[in-house]
Amino acid sequence: MIMQNRIIMVKKLFFLFILTMILTIVFTSCSSNNENKESIVSEISIFADSNKVRLSMITVDFTRLGEYNVFLKEEIEASMHLEPDVLTLYAVSEKDNPNKLVILEIYADEEAYQKHIKTPHFLKYKKGTLDMVQSLELIDATPLIPGLKIK
Repeated sequence: MIMQNRIIMVKKLFFLFILTMILTIVFTSCSSNNENKESIVSEISIFADSNKVRLSMITVDFTRLGEYNVFLKEEIEASMHLEPDVLTLYAVSEKDNPNKLVILEIYADEEAYQKHIKTPHFLKYKKGTLDMVQSLELIDATPLIPGLKIK
């Protein structure tokens, strides 16, 4: 029982660490890109009460990581380009374990998420990577900074 509690605690700490790292990357990229700030037309508020926010924790077969990343890139680019209610899909991997990935997913609402998982590009990604994924954990999340804007 003690070991199980420690595992749960480690998972929670890892979740918080990954979320902190993703937010740090987003803030750093926004603040370090001053010359492009004038060309930004609008800001998108991504943490509205109705948003669906999720972390996808994925472990991929290391021998197929390159192939997996091709599917992932195609799916994320299509989703961000074609689906206005997909607000953010931001994928990162661990430096020392590049086959362990986390995707920060933010949708306008639950309906936007349900539409997303039925799109041809998502279904192609899901089917194409099914035998590459060794583990998948979907964690619904609550934003810690409501009203945060990404430029």
